[in-house]
Amino acid sequence: MSTKEVTQIAAATTLTPQELLKHWQGHRGLTRKMIEAFPDDKLFTWSIGGMRPFSDLVYEFLGMAVPGLQGIATGKWQKWAHADKVTTKQELLALWDEATDGINNIWPTIPPHRFQEQDVAFGQWPGTGISFIFYFIDNEIHHRGQAYVYLRSLGIEPPAFWDRP
Repeated sequence: MSTKEVTQIAAATTLTPQELLKHWQGHRGLTRKMIEAFPDDKLFTWSIGGMRPFSDLVYEFLGMAVPGLQGIATGKWQKWAHADKVTTKQELLALWDEATDGINNIWPTIPPHRFQEQDVAFGQWPGTGISFIFYFIDNEIHHRGQAYVYLRSLGIEPPAFWDRP
């Protein structure tokens, strides 16, 4: 294979940082639809088989997204500073939207070398910036799957998994 062919393959199969952000925000948009689909009285309480309510899972996502990107961008890893859990769907959606804006604002500040640079996220997990971002996305997808089961158990048709804004 020639150098030119290798370069063409790499260009055709590699995501740019902006494409990766769009992909992640598509997943986040679908997760937002899932939050909206929950009845107010079930979002914070409904559980099956001892699993956490969806609101707790959303807090997990929120605790990773902006603090994680801040860590990737700066090398300074700090836990999410939100002290009190909210009690309504509208408040949770407001936190979600705030985090979405935070992601969009931090993303362009990530130095290119930080995507491949080794670090230890939150002082516990070794990896690269890109591996942390993939983990944030994968974790959200995994737990969103639980929410699909929760909604179906409540007799609610969840948003289509492929319908990412």
